[in-house]
Amino acid sequence: MELEMEKDKGDPKFARPAQSKLYQPAVALEFFKSVGKAESFAPGKSIFVEDEGTASVFSEGARMYLLVDGEVALSVKKKQIGTVAKGEVFGEMASISQLPRTATAVARTPCSVISLNEKQFQAALAKSPEFALMLMNIIISRIRETLFNLTSGGGLSEKDRWNKAAVFDKKLLADLEREFDDKPAAMHPLNKVIMKEGDRGVFMYVVRDGVVAISISEKVIEKVGPGGVFGEMALVDQSPRAATASAETDCTLLAINRTDFIDLVKTRPAFATSLLKALSDRLRFMTSKYK
Repeated sequence: MELEMEKDKGDPKFARPAQSKLYQPAVALEFFKSVGKAESFAPGKSIFVEDEGTASVFSEGARMYLLVDGEVALSVKKKQIGTVAKGEVFGEMASISQLPRTATAVARTPCSVISLNEKQFQAALAKSPEFALMLMNIIISRIRETLFNLTSGGGLSEKDRWNKAAVFDKKLLADLEREFDDKPAAMHPLNKVIMKEGDRGVFMYVVRDGVVAISISEKVIEKVGPGGVFGEMALVDQSPRAATASAETDCTLLAINRTDFIDLVKTRPAFATSLLKALSDRLRFMTSKYK
């Protein structure tokens, strides 16, 4: 993903992300059309609202949307945080994580959408696993935009609680270790800087043992323990690292390069789904920082 620099901003880490070259609206449309439901919304109509629950995978609250036509405004606590344009996906967090909505979506113009609930999404993903990579790009783009807004507006504070990263289950971790038995996990001592903000991303990391602190502008925003992952964003969108990672204890980390990462996403649905959930958890936490 290329970064679109604002003329009066000089820090590339928090520039607003342009649409990823890997995202193909036509492919997304076919994905949603394969099993989705077509809907229309009049201007001013809410598509979903903040804190809306997802009682089951069949509930309306669990749906994600592709905007076929029109424009949608996204807001948190009545503060607009962004817009959705034609061809873009939104509402994916609640469908993936099965947790309440963290934002409100309202049609700004007459809108046509196609929606999927969690069961429909899994069925479509089984047929087109490469779509998971496109969806990761969407979530990562939203994370980077949220970070841009928070750092520009002073929304990150030393007093804030940090996020405890989502983790892969034990079976998936065992599968990954077998997959990379020729590239064993490496030891990283206490206080070692594993990656830095602004660096090019070469690896993502899976924590086998220990704890890694993730910081932005020297503020810790996330701690990653055994089974957790970090560094995947730069592998997906090929943008500079958004954060610094340092070993809070002695750590053992499995490093995965981009070629192997892309192959895992396309061939291992469990890996792709777990990573989507981890990214959604991170975006949910960052969105909660809006005042």
